[in-house]
Amino acid sequence: MRRIAMLGHGRFGRALSDLMVESGFEVRAYDPHAEMPAERRASSIEEAAKGADAVIVSVPVGVMPDVLRALRPHVTPEQLVLDVGSVKVHPIEAMREIFGTEIPWIGTHPLFGPVSLAHAERPLRVVICPNPMHPGTAAQARALYERVGCWTLEQDAHAHDKAMADTHALAFFVAKGMLDAGVDPRVPNAPPSFQAMARTIESVRGDAGHLFAAIQAENPYATDARRRLIDALTALDASIAKAAPATRDATLAIPESPVEQSAELVEARDLIDELDREIVERLARRAELSRRARAAKARDGKPVHDPTREAQVLAARREWANELQIDAQSVEDVFRAVLRFSRRVQG
Repeated sequence: MRRIAMLGHGRFGRALSDLMVESGFEVRAYDPHAEMPAERRASSIEEAAKGADAVIVSVPVGVMPDVLRALRPHVTPEQLVLDVGSVKVHPIEAMREIFGTEIPWIGTHPLFGPVSLAHAERPLRVVICPNPMHPGTAAQARALYERVGCWTLEQDAHAHDKAMADTHALAFFVAKGMLDAGVDPRVPNAPPSFQAMARTIESVRGDAGHLFAAIQAENPYATDARRRLIDALTALDASIAKAAPATRDATLAIPESPVEQSAELVEARDLIDELDREIVERLARRAELSRRARAAKARDGKPVHDPTREAQVLAARREWANELQIDAQSVEDVFRAVLRFSRRVQG
């Protein structure tokens, strides 16, 4: 695939089309309400779709059937149509009805957003829902996303939406509930347990807060997930009020996982594993930023290796280590390895 048509160029569509252009695709987009570079703008759905290898539909789930119907006269069996909605059952039903066996189509859900892309977070994950009416489309979609650096996994549409209802929809629901209750996610000196929740709130607000209604209303499993959570919280609230002081701690304690090691050791190891995973993900993010820096250096005619910049980096990291009262030489050794890693990435 070389040429991509994009229907919808809002926050996510714009971010995805930027990623595709950076990866060597030619993108033509149609969105009468969005700003975009002139070389990317198409004046109609027909113009965007003409000659495209794939058409990505990046519009709100609620209007997707209308957009798909408008697209239908302008696509051929040689083209692939993908949606990128955060729910899958309803968009897939619409594509099945409108395109059937005549036009290859497939449902996909990129599990990232504009903020993730702006911060160069990695890995980028995408769910692909295999289409038995067009068996080859899963491989085509996988190749397309892998070319822009994504990891893909396949999942049935109903399994996807149920999982998203229990995770995506509930995270948004809790975040909005806390905000509506007047909870300030930037409370100073908050305990670590709340800091994790605050990061969730900020992630929801920054990356996809505008999708709240669609995630709740369009996912066929979201209502049940919300109801189960509300029922559980209501029952818990009643239990707190009714628990006798003598038995309150045992009755209301969050149960611990049964383990052979001490709880302290298990907790420490779990936190280390979680932190190490975060370090690896941030190294992937640093690698992506290093590739951006390489491209900028190439445009400016500068060499990849910059000893002066590296010396400044190491000096700054030693200073940070001293501020935190940890061994500065060990920190410098770590960042020398990180810089070698970045040079290999930059080639």
